[in-house]
Amino acid sequence: MSEKFITIKEVALNNNCPECYSKDGLRLTFKQKLLETKFYKSITKEISHSITCETCNTTIYPVRWTDDIERVFEYQKKAFVPKKASTYLKKLSWIVIIFIAIVITATVFTVLYTKL
Repeated sequence: MSEKFITIKEVALNNNCPECYSKDGLRLTFKQKLLETKFYKSITKEISHSITCETCNTTIYPVRWTDDIERVFEYQKKAFVPKKASTYLKKLSWIVIIFIAIVITATVFTVLYTKL
């Protein structure tokens, strides 16, 4: 089973970076967890977020956030709409389901036919 996060929304922030003090490098990224197996693909409700500075190539952790960054983050968090949690069955799943249904149907007909 592979787990990965897919980017749902990315926002450029106009705040100063707490590391390099650049005003044009901060990016806020919202990601949603995606699970994938041989049988299904599923988007979960789990959300992650990160703020990175493209100027100094560092991740800005919440401990280093300024009050301005905190306010902008809270606003963007309220405006963020995640994808609906869903599950998609792959072709292998459908083959297994149909095979089991055929076996059950054949068994029922065989039992009913032998009782006649």
